[in-house]
Amino acid sequence: MSSVQSVQKTNDFVIKFANINGTGSASANELFARAIMGMGVPVAPRNIFPSNIQGMPTWYEVRVSGEGWLGRRGGCEMMVAMNPQTWDRDVAELAPGGYLFYDSTKMLPRSRFRDDIVVLGLPLTDICTREYADQRQRMLMKNIMYVGALTALLDMDFKAVEGLITQQYRGKDKLIASNLHALKTGYEEAKAAFDCPIGLRVERSDMVGDRIFVNGNDACGLGAVYGGATVAAWYPITPSTSVIESFSSYCRKFRTDPNNGMARYAIVQCEDELASIGMVIGASWNGARAFTATSGPGISLMQEFFGLAYFAEVPAVVFNVQRGGPSTGMPTRTQQSDLLACAYASHGDTKHVLLFPEDPYECFTFGAQAFDLAERLQTPVFVMADLDIGMNEVLCKPFDWDDSRRYDRGKVMSAADLDAGKNFGRYLDVDGDGIPYRTIPATHPTKGAFFSRGTTRNAYAKYSETGTDYVYNMERLRRKLVTARKLVPAPVVKKAALPTRFGAIYYGSTSPAMAEAFAMLEEQHIHVDIMRVRGFPFADEVVDFINDHDQVFVVEQNEAGQLRMLLVNECEIDPKRLVRVLHYDGTPITAGFIAGKIADAVKQDNVTPLRKQVAS
Repeated sequence: MSSVQSVQKTNDFVIKFANINGTGSASANELFARAIMGMGVPVAPRNIFPSNIQGMPTWYEVRVSGEGWLGRRGGCEMMVAMNPQTWDRDVAELAPGGYLFYDSTKMLPRSRFRDDIVVLGLPLTDICTREYADQRQRMLMKNIMYVGALTALLDMDFKAVEGLITQQYRGKDKLIASNLHALKTGYEEAKAAFDCPIGLRVERSDMVGDRIFVNGNDACGLGAVYGGATVAAWYPITPSTSVIESFSSYCRKFRTDPNNGMARYAIVQCEDELASIGMVIGASWNGARAFTATSGPGISLMQEFFGLAYFAEVPAVVFNVQRGGPSTGMPTRTQQSDLLACAYASHGDTKHVLLFPEDPYECFTFGAQAFDLAERLQTPVFVMADLDIGMNEVLCKPFDWDDSRRYDRGKVMSAADLDAGKNFGRYLDVDGDGIPYRTIPATHPTKGAFFSRGTTRNAYAKYSETGTDYVYNMERLRRKLVTARKLVPAPVVKKAALPTRFGAIYYGSTSPAMAEAFAMLEEQHIHVDIMRVRGFPFADEVVDFINDHDQVFVVEQNEAGQLRMLLVNECEIDPKRLVRVLHYDGTPITAGFIAGKIADAVKQDNVTPLRKQVAS
């Protein structure tokens, strides 16, 4: 141990792992995070990985928060430095008094270290060479060995980590034995080499409760199953691919006929994004509940088909797991950068329904609800997740489902209705909500047929180039979007301790950081009411919230302030009243960044546009 004044914290620190992509470190790092969670202490892990396949730097960050904060905090108190390529950068990131744990097999000059940190070197490569003969096994077991060492250094429950390994490799006894040996070896070597525990400690707690640990993409896949989806068409793209993989896994379990083993679903990997959305629209028109999963570049390619689905009024669900852009941008970094591209997708006067989940629980519930909304409104519905929610394990409340719930198929005219002589006009608004009746193909042998077309038609689906028919359709579509305001998830408001003239609006994965920022501002006696928007078109409550405050901060993770643009455009708000708080470097936004920007503006009484261009 060093004479440095070391950090002393229990259940409140960030540990960061610096590894090389392709070395098998991710599973070991996740095991470490799960072990802490198993001790009842909330964790918020984030995997920071490159867009190539192998050999590049990768990081895994675990925030340990006894208070339960799940947003990214920034900085770290401990660095597990296993990548020589990024050594200097990793060492520099440590907080003063923090702990540097590294493989000391190869001696490094003193100049490569810092005088204000605690250095913990363990010759992991030498130990693995001693314990294992196979070269691949040495590389993999080194990861488990440093987990064992951390278990000793942080005073973690060794039995809990052992149990996770046994559970993970159940049925593979040879893997269990080798991993347990590596874990125990690392634990004992650290005990012998260092004064354990160090100043960072994990102490058993009960703050996790019954919450589950799951990522948003898996939740979206399960939500699609519960939402009644039977068709998925897709083209692989980071970071959305695992939505389909999850859906496929759950379909094999829940949508396979138990009598004959036949699949009661169809999953098609298409040649490109255009084909995938075309298949979704075709399947949906034919009566199936169908969806695709994609990211920003896929959204760009699908634009004309979105316009077709909007104008022909065909249901469709799109899970958009957003990433950095434009173009291919930052495929493995997060942003909220596709709001405008989805809200107004396609040329002409289009407007689409968007849902903004904040965590995997809402990825599941909104994912299922999207199919009801798509059929009720007969239009595309976008579930706007992002990489931070989609690909990271998140603590959230357990999923729930009401078994009495029935799918909302919307206004579907049956064969009996047609035989009874009901007036069927495919694009006829019969009750003023903008939504017409539709028929499912083969509903009736002679009645209820219509052409779905992307060209102008009258209320009875007959081709028309008459301007009044076009105006009728467009005004009806706008009425349908007014109806949608009351159907999308309502916004959630949290009031400050005292009345205030300041408000803040946010959405999606910004939620955990915003919750913590709210508490930080309250501690500074800065009072700001906050509203989380959960759907678009915006409910009337959004306009009321803005009108109730002199200045409203709009917090989002993109460069342009896309939510602010939507608020100005759709709610006819004076832009001067909506203050940008923007973060867009590809890392998840932090509470410190939000609270700092709002506090500075409020204290100075100088509310001007606020931007962030580099990581804080």
